[in-house]
Amino acid sequence: MGDPRPPAHHQQPAALITTLSNAIEALGRGFDVTADSRLLYCKGSPGSRLVKLNDAHSWNFTVPETGTVLSGVPVDVDIVRERPWRETAPVCSFREMAVHFNMKSSLTESVPLGSFNSMFSLTGSWKIDAAAVKALAMVGYHIPLFKAKLANPKLILHEEVKRAVPRGWEPSSLASFIENHGTHIITSVTIGGRDEIYVKQHRSSLLPASEIEKYVKNIGDQRFLPLEEQLGDLSLLNNQGGRNQPSNLPHLSGKEDVTVIFRRRGGDDLVQNHIEWAKTVPSAPDVINMTFFPIISLLEGLTGTKYLARAIDLYLEFKPPIEELQYFLDFQVERIWAPAHVNIPGHQRKEPVCPSLQFSLMGPKLYVSTDQVSVGRRPVTGLRLSLEGSKQNRLTIHLQHVASLPKILLPHWDSHIGIGPPKWKGPEEQDSRWFEPIKWKNFAHVSTAPIEHSDASIGDLSGVYIVTGAQLGVWDFGAKNVLHLKLLFSRVPGCTIRRSVWDHNPNVSSMANVQRLDDDTLASSSMSSLTI
Repeated sequence: MGDPRPPAHHQQPAALITTLSNAIEALGRGFDVTADSRLLYCKGSPGSRLVKLNDAHSWNFTVPETGTVLSGVPVDVDIVRERPWRETAPVCSFREMAVHFNMKSSLTESVPLGSFNSMFSLTGSWKIDAAAVKALAMVGYHIPLFKAKLANPKLILHEEVKRAVPRGWEPSSLASFIENHGTHIITSVTIGGRDEIYVKQHRSSLLPASEIEKYVKNIGDQRFLPLEEQLGDLSLLNNQGGRNQPSNLPHLSGKEDVTVIFRRRGGDDLVQNHIEWAKTVPSAPDVINMTFFPIISLLEGLTGTKYLARAIDLYLEFKPPIEELQYFLDFQVERIWAPAHVNIPGHQRKEPVCPSLQFSLMGPKLYVSTDQVSVGRRPVTGLRLSLEGSKQNRLTIHLQHVASLPKILLPHWDSHIGIGPPKWKGPEEQDSRWFEPIKWKNFAHVSTAPIEHSDASIGDLSGVYIVTGAQLGVWDFGAKNVLHLKLLFSRVPGCTIRRSVWDHNPNVSSMANVQRLDDDTLASSSMSSLTI
C-alpha cells in the first residue's frame, strides 16, 4: 500500500498557515512571563486582546514560496521575514544570562523569568538557582520563517482592563488580575525552528571559563556549520537532564560538574541531523521567540497602579504558585524584629547570668541568653542569631514577625477569638542521635533535632499550629554542653495544612563561626501552606 499521508508540499502550507494564524491571534493578548514562551500560556481566549487593534480593516498575506494566502490580517499587524542566524552567549554569570534572555524578549526586568528557567532546567527560585550555578553558556541556530508583530508602538488598553485594576492593596483582586490578564502584553511572535545547546556549570566544577568557552565553540561549530559532516547519533537531543552527550561531540573534561542540555523548537524532532532537521522546519514550525510589553506601563495615572506594580514585581521575583498568590500578597505587610533594640543614651543593662558553651580547653566561653521571645498573634517570618553584650560574647535569638495581622487570618486569629494556650516544643534532652560537635567532640555540641508541632496533620480541620516564639537553651553535661532551640506554637482554628515542606541549608550546619544568621540562612525551618 502507498503512503496515506498527503505530500509534504501540501502539509507545509497548512501547518505554516495554522501556526502563523495562531501567532497573529496571540498579539495583544496578556501573558504571564514566569511561564515558558509558548502560545498555550496566553491569557484569555484566542483573539481576546488587552489592547485595541483596528479589526475593521484587514489585509491578505501571501506566503512567498507557496502562494498560499492568509486573509483577514489586521492592519495593525505586520508580518516580516528574518534571516537564519546563529546565537552564541559566551560563558557568563547567572544574572548576566538572565538579563540576556530577558533582552531577547524585550523585558527590562533583571530577575530570571520563564523562558530562561525552562531552557536551563532551573527551579525558578532564583536564590537557590544562583547559588548552585557557577556559569552558564549557550549556542544555537535559529531558522525564523515569519515574525508577526504589532505595527503601532502606541498601545491602548481596553477600558474593561483598566476597570479591572484594583484601587488599593487588595490581595484577592490583585491576584485575580494577574491570573486573568497576566503581567505583560505580547507584542511579537516569531515562528520557525531553533536548535540549541545549553551549558550549565555547577558551583562544584573546577573547570576554568576558557575551557567551557572552547567547548561551546567547538560543539557549535561541529553541529551548526552548514558544510559540517553528518554528526551521527544524536539520540540524546531532547535529554532534559543533559549530563550525557553524543559520543562524537567535543569532549569536556570534568563533565560530571557540567550539565549539557539539547533542545529544539519546531521541525521534525525525529530527524537527528541538524542539516536535515532544518529542512523540516517549514512543514512543522513552532514559536521560537516572543516579545512583551509590561501592562503596568499602560496604566500611568490610573488609581491603584502602584499597588498592581508592586504585586507584579513581587510575583515575578518570588514566583509563588498562581493559586497561592493571593495569600502570598496578603503577607506582604511591614515586618519587625522582636525583642526591640534598646538604645537609650546612658542606659547600661546589667549583664545577665547565662549558661555557656566551651569550644576548646583553653578557648573563651560563649554565653547563651535563655530569654523567651514571643510575639503574640503575629506569625513569625524569620529567625536571627546575634552576638550581644559589651564583649559580644552572648548569643541571643531574635524573631521577625508581621507588624499587623494579614486579612486572611483575621476571621481565625483576631484578638477576641479563643485559641487556647500556646505550647512550647523542643528536642528531647536524652536523644543524643541529633547532637553534633561544634568544634571538638569532647566539648560543646548543638542539637540538630527537627522541631515541629505533631498534633495537627494534613487535612485536619481542628486547626493548625504556627510559630509565635523561640528560646535558646543549654543542657549541662559538663564540658560537653549542648545548645538547643525551643519553639512556641500557637493554634490557628479553622485552618488545615495543605502542604508541608522541610528546607535545609547545609551551609549553616556549624555554629563554630556564628556571628549572624538572618532569615535567608536558617539551618532548617518548616514551612506549611494553610488552607482557610
